[in-house]
Amino acid sequence: MSKRLERLLLAGLLAGASAATHAEVSITRGATAIPDGEAQASEDLTIANERLAFSIAVESAPPWGVPRGTLVDLAAVKEGEIDLDRIAFADFIPNNWSSWPNDGKEVEIVEDSAERAVVRIRRNWGDAWVTTTYTLEAGSDRIGLETELENAGEAPLEAIRSGYTLWPDTGFLFGIPGLGDAKETVADEALTDRMVAYDRDWVFALHAPYFDRVNYEGQDMYLEHDLAPGESRTFDGWLQVVPEGDLAPVVAYEAERHGDPVGRIAGTLRNDSGEAPQGGLVMVEQDGHPYAWTLAEEGTFEMSLPAGEYSAYATGLGHANSEPVELTVTEGGEQTLEFAGMKGPGTLRLDVRDAETGEPRDARLAILEGQQPPVEFLGKQTFFTDLDPAGKAELALAPGDYRLSVNSGAGFTAEQQEIEVSLASGESVQKTLEIDRLAEPNDDAWYGADLHHHANILEGTTPPEMVVKAQLATDLDLTFISDHDSTANHERFQALSDQRGVPFIPSIEVSASWGHMNPFPIDLAGEMQVDPGTDSVQAILADARRLNAEVIPLNHPFNDYGYLRNLANDTVPGGFATGFDLLELNAEVDNVPTRQTAQNLWDEGSRVYFTAGTDTHDAWNDLTGRIRMMAKVPGELTPRAFARALKDGHGYATQGPLLHPRNGLFGDTLRLPEGEAFTWQVDVVAVDGLKEARLIGQGGEVLETVALDGREASLSLTLDETVEGWVALEVDDQDDETAWSNPLWVEREQPGPYTAAVEG
Repeated sequence: MSKRLERLLLAGLLAGASAATHAEVSITRGATAIPDGEAQASEDLTIANERLAFSIAVESAPPWGVPRGTLVDLAAVKEGEIDLDRIAFADFIPNNWSSWPNDGKEVEIVEDSAERAVVRIRRNWGDAWVTTTYTLEAGSDRIGLETELENAGEAPLEAIRSGYTLWPDTGFLFGIPGLGDAKETVADEALTDRMVAYDRDWVFALHAPYFDRVNYEGQDMYLEHDLAPGESRTFDGWLQVVPEGDLAPVVAYEAERHGDPVGRIAGTLRNDSGEAPQGGLVMVEQDGHPYAWTLAEEGTFEMSLPAGEYSAYATGLGHANSEPVELTVTEGGEQTLEFAGMKGPGTLRLDVRDAETGEPRDARLAILEGQQPPVEFLGKQTFFTDLDPAGKAELALAPGDYRLSVNSGAGFTAEQQEIEVSLASGESVQKTLEIDRLAEPNDDAWYGADLHHHANILEGTTPPEMVVKAQLATDLDLTFISDHDSTANHERFQALSDQRGVPFIPSIEVSASWGHMNPFPIDLAGEMQVDPGTDSVQAILADARRLNAEVIPLNHPFNDYGYLRNLANDTVPGGFATGFDLLELNAEVDNVPTRQTAQNLWDEGSRVYFTAGTDTHDAWNDLTGRIRMMAKVPGELTPRAFARALKDGHGYATQGPLLHPRNGLFGDTLRLPEGEAFTWQVDVVAVDGLKEARLIGQGGEVLETVALDGREASLSLTLDETVEGWVALEVDDQDDETAWSNPLWVEREQPGPYTAAVEG
């Protein structure tokens, strides 16, 4: 018998011997006892047994403007102590992330006994009713979920996407096996009906057997369906809590739910010194996809699997993967596996410098080829150079051959570079890499920022120091943070930015379910006085101005939780409001409707301009700064000067090309006499090579198209005697990355003695 199995059996005997003391279920009202929990109001509920605890925000405000009555805290119970809350929330979503009109809820404690707790929450979603029942039984590691969605309105609900969500606020995601890294996809290729959030010392699994598609890499598990008036549908699911980073219990319960026959694998792991490798585990794959893993504590492991064909390999912290072993698991069968000779890590030390000046350069490093840790608590595949000393990085990697990308302003001011290196176990390799700077926008007083970025609040997973490293590595000139409804990271960002002498723009993403916005810069660590879940758009705008916001952008205006989309659906509290300054071009959404809306506003003479941001939540897996806003800021570069430049239209959004207008700055007004033409001169640069420039005019008409090649070009764009209203520029590079300018306004005057004038 393995030591691990012996411990599990002993723990079970001890639990059984004291069941009367430790196995009871409890419901408590008031501020939760879960450490770091968000349910802090007097009417909130916390339900617990000896294995897990969760809280429902009856009175506290849930995140993202979701109505009250949401599960906001979830934790394992370890040796009688409640562990930290690990989630932002887990809830039933009626229709993807569309706005949730709500004016009430009912909370009912159906059962409160030592054996079982049952709580029912009934909320309206417009004219529909969402009734969720939570059940926790003594001794169970699972919360039972049952939701009835009833269409009580007179109109049919068509092609809505409903289902449970699980959004951790720390750790990592292991999506549905078979669906790969797809952010949003149908589930035809899914090998299981569960997703997992995890870290080294915990696992939360959402089991959702009804689902036919996912969003956000499986954090949302939906069924697309219709509901006629008076019709209802019931959804069943389970939230499972494991007190260590092991998926074996998740697989066991999944097999139990399905009634699958199971077999067992067990064995040992040893490195090339004959010792148990640190952080050892066994990864099981099915049909070429990661399926599950089990930890190898003290070098031993065991796991039950549904009958079928698999492969398995061993790995560990910094260790090379073992050769895979093919498995045929049969009902009741047992197989013993021995993984020996696992090789430990080597060290790669990098020094990244400017090729011309020798000054250190910040950089983002990513493994393109070579072993990448299959489980994220074993290590990353993306790294950043240090803040101090700048330009240096030390990477502990499994032995083997690697090809790494090195991005230091890549795609904007320098080309991406690559290095190849071979590491042996215990070896240390030093590499110096020189970066050729191909563009210097700062020389012409142009500066860039990623104006939509998250750190580690709610579902954001990147600590502030890593966000600053990521923003500097992509050659941004100002740091920026906009966490959901929180300014808790502001002072840390200010200190990190001051350390490097870089201006910091404090912001906050006000996150109502009907629309998000990033007012900036706001007072450092200033706190909102409004409730995004209940207050009107006018109240939220007023609160942003109270925080001294220079500009208020509309984030992703046309996605499910975008203001303009929900305004059209008549689901915005307060309806139409003026007071927004900027429209966001966002790296995560289709920006065509936003650009068309901007042009429609320009046609009417409304001077509403662009902002741009990546909406990055995980700087290791998403590229910070891949879309950014460039602003012309003569004089001292400060957060408020940058924001004022954008408010005045003195900027452009770009995915790569850089623009330098010479005789007509974006946002300015060009006054021309009737019947006179004008030549607009704009220099353009793209380190990945230029492809095409388009002059756009009133009504979105393409007035001129210029084919380009090379890295630099000087454009002479003709504004003939008929041009009036506005013109703007779009430029593509050879990778089809685009820059979109704000407009140059064109006004006509009566003929007379004249010199063309541009007014700011």
